[in-house]
Amino acid sequence: MVFTVIYDANVLYPSMLRDLLIRVAQAGLVRARWTEAILDETFRNLKENRPDLDPSKLDRTRELMCAAVPDCIVSDYQPLEQVFTDLPDPGDAHVMAAALKVQAQVIVTNNLKHFPPEMLTPWGLEAKHPDDFLMDQFHLDAVELHVAVRNMSEAYRNPPLDVDDVLDRLDAEGMPQIAAALRR
Repeated sequence: MVFTVIYDANVLYPSMLRDLLIRVAQAGLVRARWTEAILDETFRNLKENRPDLDPSKLDRTRELMCAAVPDCIVSDYQPLEQVFTDLPDPGDAHVMAAALKVQAQVIVTNNLKHFPPEMLTPWGLEAKHPDDFLMDQFHLDAVELHVAVRNMSEAYRNPPLDVDDVLDRLDAEGMPQIAAALRR
């Protein structure tokens, strides 16, 4: 049975990680969801922090992400935000509200301290670092993860990347466990 996950903005920011997380969803390993607010945060930060990137290409990336993962956008979660004002970062209330709305089991985030277990467990939620999340997927279906990384390498043409290049970049983006597991 496929379970539902919410991808937080910070895991959609790094390009290689974003690509792999989307491919995990496309493979049917999870049902990935996010909100327009999560995408707004992701792409606002990319445009602000990476002025070298063409804003129109970033807008296109956003469109392609949503087209690649059917029914990814969570809506009508806003009334639930008021339930989560006591999070360590109240700005993450929208992430919790979206997770609750779609009955997600996992929030994939780099900000684990923003989602403490004592606040998530009563709602049947768990926060996972993306490297740990990807390792879980690897243990469930290593072949599918290998295929995803191979497909990623084949998609990169400018510059071309081989599988080791993709794994090096995932490692550099803070995913050492999955990079090492996929090298074996």
